[in-house]
Order: sequence, then structure tokens, then C-alpha cells
Amino acid sequence: MVYAEAKPMDSNEIPVVDITSLRDGTDPHSVARALHAASTGLGFIYISGHGIPESCISSARNLAFDFFRSSPEQKETVRVSASHRGWLASGGAKMGDKLKADLKESFVWGMQDDNGDTVADHPLRGRNQWPAFLPGLEPAAMDYFRQAHEVAHHLMRGFALGLGLDASFFLKTASRPLSRASFVYYPAQPEDMGADQFGVGPHTDFGVLTVLCQDAVGGLQVEDINGDWLQAPPIEGTLVVNVADLLARWTGGAYKSTPHRVVNSSGKERLSLVLAFDPNPETMIDARDIYGDDHAPVEDAITCGDYLQWRFDRAFAYRKTE
Repeated sequence: MVYAEAKPMDSNEIPVVDITSLRDGTDPHSVARALHAASTGLGFIYISGHGIPESCISSARNLAFDFFRSSPEQKETVRVSASHRGWLASGGAKMGDKLKADLKESFVWGMQDDNGDTVADHPLRGRNQWPAFLPGLEPAAMDYFRQAHEVAHHLMRGFALGLGLDASFFLKTASRPLSRASFVYYPAQPEDMGADQFGVGPHTDFGVLTVLCQDAVGGLQVEDINGDWLQAPPIEGTLVVNVADLLARWTGGAYKSTPHRVVNSSGKERLSLVLAFDPNPETMIDARDIYGDDHAPVEDAITCGDYLQWRFDRAFAYRKTE
């Protein structure tokens, strides 16, 4: 038996973009041009100069490992809720009807105020669930959420500028975002599971934008335009950012939402810190807002909230009613 294979990546296939001058406002347009070029290509970008302190990343990662190494009985105390908050056990997600269930485990949370309260105006958000047996997880996770969410806002401004739009275009209705963060844990994958088993199976991401902090283990693979799978190894000091389905839809397909998967053949545990950025649920995803009323979009307009609910209901076992 073997693992699913992927080719080594050429250095120019996924560009590295330093967003420092976008963040500090000294030269946002040059960064915007680079983000635009990458998003109309493979749709994956390594981001440097992101500004998240290493101490924030390390604290979140260490506590996430503590959580996933805890007993199943402890993790069950925060089993995923109907509003998609908490722990999803291995096998709880499946990226396609013909695929095996993913090996990964996840812990999911979203925005909350200083009192721990959250908006509960949509089926995909509600009160976060924090494990009582690991009290340090909440502050570390929320610190990472805030830092990564700020990076996402900078990037959305850059994408808008790259499309010739006002910098605030994608953030006009982002005061109550549907954004979610997750710790994603991939156990070492035995070779005898075969080439059709994945940590997470081939898929495109559901929402607007994904901001991913890999560890040093590797395993991320990206499909190129020829249908070949490429390794996307960790690059120290960078985040991996990829266009997701709603941003591709919003831009009329100009920005590419690219299939990707994870194969953890390292023999070690792998952990990713993930932010899925999405605006308010009522946000209308309509390419005509970018290209004008005469534009004939390939896909009908839809709200962010309706689209995400449809995708989640298909992908996650706990949401199945039959």
C-alpha cells in the first residue's frame, strides 16, 4: 500500500507575498497587484510580514496539542454543537460522497465579546464551547483568532485594490462576521490505509478566504491546473492563504478556489491553525457588484449565510438528519 502522491513544488508555483507595506499603508498597491496575480493563478499564496507574533502562534499550538492529546471522555465534554462550535472527532467530516471520512480531528470556535457572549442569529454560530479541563485554551485561541482575523481584513483590502475597487469593498458588511477558527489535528497516517485515505480529502474551501498556519511537519497538497497534485511544504515565518469558493463566486471566477488535501505521511502528529474568514450572513455574494449590472454571472447571487449552511449540511456527519 502507498500514500497518495504529489510532486515537489517549483519555487514559483505558489508565490511568497510580503504584506508589510499593505498592513502599514506605505505601499498597499504593489502588494495588491501581487495578491491579484496570485489569486487569478493557482489561488494559493504564502504570506510573509503578516504580523502575528510567534508567541501567539506557539501558545495556541501548544494548548491545541494538549487538547487533542486529552482523553476522548474529556474531549466529549465539548462535542460539536448544533451551531458548529466545539470538538469534531475523527471521521466527523467527509469532503465528497465517494471519499472516505477524514482522519482529522478539529476544534472550532468563533468571535465572542469580552464576556464570552456571541451573536446567535444564524445556524452556524452560537456560544463557543471551552474545555473546563484546559482553562488556558480560551485566551490563547481567542488571541490567535483576533490576530488572524486582522490579517484576513488586510488581505481583503488588498484583494479589493487589486480588482480596482475601493479598499473597503469586501468589508462593508463584516461587523458580525461568520468567520470561524479551528485547530485541526492530523494523526500520523499509517501507510497501509492506502492512497485513497486522507487527513482531509480533496476539496475546495467553502467560504471567502482561508488563512492557514502550518507546523513544520508538512502534508498539504494542492492541485494545479493540469490536475497534478503539488506539495505545499511549510515555509518558516509564513502563512498559507487561499481563495475559497465564495470569493471565487464573488469575483465571477477571476479568483481561483483550488482543490487541496492533506496526506500526513510523516509518521508524526500534524497540527494546523485555521481561520476561515466570512462576512456577515446577510452579505450578498453577487459578481454584478464588482462588474456592473450588465455582467451575466455564471452563478446566481446568494447570501453568505445561505451558502455556508448548504455546504456545511453536506459535509459534516453530525448535521445529517437521515
